[in-house]
This record gives sequence, structure tokens and C-alpha cells, in this order.
Amino acid sequence: MSKILFVVTGAKFWTLADGTQHPTGFWAEELAAPYRTFVEAGHEIVVATPGGVVPVVDQGSLAADANGGQAQADAIKAELEQIDQLRQPVALESVDLADYAAVFYPGGHGPMEDLAVDATSGAVLTSTLESGKPLGIVCHAPAALLATADETGTSPFAGYRLTGFTNAEETQAGLADKAKWLLQDRLVGLGVDFQEGEPWGEHVEVDRNLFTGQNPASSRALAEHMVKAL
Repeated sequence: MSKILFVVTGAKFWTLADGTQHPTGFWAEELAAPYRTFVEAGHEIVVATPGGVVPVVDQGSLAADANGGQAQADAIKAELEQIDQLRQPVALESVDLADYAAVFYPGGHGPMEDLAVDATSGAVLTSTLESGKPLGIVCHAPAALLATADETGTSPFAGYRLTGFTNAEETQAGLADKAKWLLQDRLVGLGVDFQEGEPWGEHVEVDRNLFTGQNPASSRALAEHMVKAL
């Protein structure tokens, strides 16, 4: 059994361009589906957040229309309630990467608020990339890569092929014109090779030890690719 570190946003809101605080957190499917996949494969999960704050789920991700119906929504809510690690996360600042075989970042808009500017998270990402251990990042969580840039704007992820939540998806979700910035634009500006699939469809990119998924529908497949690499 290997230990896998889940780095989860501690943000409860996402600040929009007009200063409005849009309620958010982590996206339910993007945490639950990979968690389930890793545990079923025999791995142990440790959840870490900035400062060890208890993370919150984006309530929008528990809606019926986000889960294919109310029954599915109820099921994923119950599944999250059974994950004890979410109620007792460790502080990201105390993490020793030597203890983990892989690192995974679930999304939601939360990472755009905190992890995008979190130096500790940026160091974890850089160290994991350099270690060769599987590093998985899904949906909006690639916003955390922005914190890996140095004072010249250079990131170790520049040139890597990856994906994430697209401008088209943000537009269709109705938030693109309200955002301070769009994830796809900022990642392209970071120098990555951004790959865009069809909106809302499963899309996973693997480049060396970096595993990325475009959206919630890509969460399980992304974790399955990582399990094969472990």
C-alpha cells in the first residue's frame, strides 16, 4: 500500500472581478471519484490543506444537475461524509514528500483563490515534478501551477503538455465574463502546452510524470492512469 497526498483548497470563496465573493470550495466529483479509485486499488489517502484548515465542498457540485440526477448527488454527498481525512486535514506546510508515492490536486474554483498564490503548494508541485512521482491535477486545480513561477515568470512546468478547465467551459458555466482571469489563458501565459478537448467530455493528458484532467468528467480516468503508474 502506498500513501497518496491529496492537496485540497482551503478557500470557501472565489473573488470575482467586481470584488464579489462567489461561494466555492473543492468540487465533489473531482475529490470523491479519485479517492474511491485510489482506495479501491489499495492506497492510503492523506488530505492536506494550506494551514490545515478544514476544506469545504462547493455546494454547486452537490446539485442534481451536476451529478446526473438527485440519486447520484445524494450518493456522492454521502461518500464525502465518510471521508474522515476531510475533517482532519494535515497542514500542507508540514508535509514531507518523502512519505508519499504520488500527489493529487482536486479542483473546484477554490484553487484559483488560494493555491494559485500559495508558495508552499508551488514548492510541493515543483518537488513532485522533479521527483518523478506521479502528479495528478484536475479541472481548475492547475491554477496552482501559477505559484511555481519564479520572479522572472519562469515555471518548471513550461513546455509540459497538460489540460485543465477551458475558456469554453468557463463561458458555458456562465462565469467567464465575471472572472478576474481565465485559467486557460494564464496557463498558456505560463508557457505550458495546453491541450483542449470537447467541453465537458473526458480528456486526460499524460506527459512524463504529470497527469492532468480537463474537467469533472475526467476525474476518474485521471486517477486510473495514475494507479497504473504507481
